[in-house]
Amino acid sequence: MTKPSKPSLPPSPSPSPAQSPSQSQSQSQSRIRVGSAPDSWGVWFPDDPRQVPWQRFLDEVSGAGYGWIELGPYGYLPTDPAVLIEETARRGLRVSAGTVFTGLHHGPAVWDRTWAHVAENAALAQAVGAGHLVVIPSFWRDDRTGEVLEEHTLTAEQWRDLTRLTERLGREVRERYGLRLVVHPHADTHLDGEESVTRFLDATDPEAVALCLDTGHYAYAGGDSVKLIESYGERIGYLHLKQVDPEVLARVVAEEVPFGPAVARGVMCEPPSGVPALEPVLAAAQALDVDLFAIVEQDMYPCEPDTPYPIALRTRRFLRSCGV
Repeated sequence: MTKPSKPSLPPSPSPSPAQSPSQSQSQSQSRIRVGSAPDSWGVWFPDDPRQVPWQRFLDEVSGAGYGWIELGPYGYLPTDPAVLIEETARRGLRVSAGTVFTGLHHGPAVWDRTWAHVAENAALAQAVGAGHLVVIPSFWRDDRTGEVLEEHTLTAEQWRDLTRLTERLGREVRERYGLRLVVHPHADTHLDGEESVTRFLDATDPEAVALCLDTGHYAYAGGDSVKLIESYGERIGYLHLKQVDPEVLARVVAEEVPFGPAVARGVMCEPPSGVPALEPVLAAAQALDVDLFAIVEQDMYPCEPDTPYPIALRTRRFLRSCGV
């Protein structure tokens, strides 16, 4: 089977009038494409009355100056490719990736169910011109109630299943849909901080599996994003830009608060007020000299509908000051 070609990235957008000549020159040389995601508008579910309508999300993400979006939870945005392409194009937006949750450490018994879920998302992502599929491991404890669903650490057999089946998934997704699989370490999953992430990278084939480095989630688990980029730069296939509030993080870790309530407490905060500092992260990513998406994700579920847009405007302005 001939592999579908990967969509090429368009030229960087023209600089806004507010940019200085040095900012404009820096951005024109950047190979990083900046976008945002439904998550930054408080969207975690396909349908929830506390979430903004998808039309408002598209209007506001475009109005904030972003050119790229992710699909978010399947079913939140239109799943008819023709409708979604029309709605994004008339707002000057394109789709960079879809997102799925998987539990491949459970072994071959979950493969068929996992593939059905992945294929649905990958087909839509491919149809609207995306080039990536973000894969997030399943939670070891319920992200809202804190109920422990399974052991926090994986057995040797579960590690083998996770790595081998993720490689298989990466190859299948590339072969059938032309998408690059990027695995997203996440709080309250078995892939979170430096130890688990580097173990995973060392055990997987770079041709099949890349990493979506979420700077906030990695910091949540004590990881150093700059160090990871410098050590495993060839494995970084995608970025999520996010910061954590260190004071809130210290409290939720001490109290063993699950991720959902931690978000409601404001553990993920507006840059540049948290950690890690994004300037050195972006500088390290720029030094890789590869085409790379950097998608802003500020977990805010639930949030008031008028909260996200002003934050998005300020965040985009801040990122321009960082040269992207």
